[in-house]
Amino acid sequence: MEDITFNSLEELYERLKPALVTKAEEMKRAGYDYIKPEDVWNYLKESKWKSANNLALHEMVDDILNSEEILIDNYLREKLNRGKRKLYFDENYQDENDVEEL
Repeated sequence: MEDITFNSLEELYERLKPALVTKAEEMKRAGYDYIKPEDVWNYLKESKWKSANNLALHEMVDDILNSEEILIDNYLREKLNRGKRKLYFDENYQDENDVEEL
């Protein structure tokens, strides 16, 4: 089996987007109407994948589809309380002044 490589986090996000959309839709059916695919991405990027190395694509899809909804919801609520809801790719995004509010 050939390894798939991505030149950027944006490329990886686009490849994972169908799973992210599926998870957001599943959460919407469960009553989390405000969760977007980028919220799932940001949650996993900041929590589960933060210290992971060389994850396979199927492992990331599994993480997306099997993430606990309440943890994603808690993550988003914390971000919204701080005024931060932005899709970002920089692994060390910390700048409180560079926030695009949605």
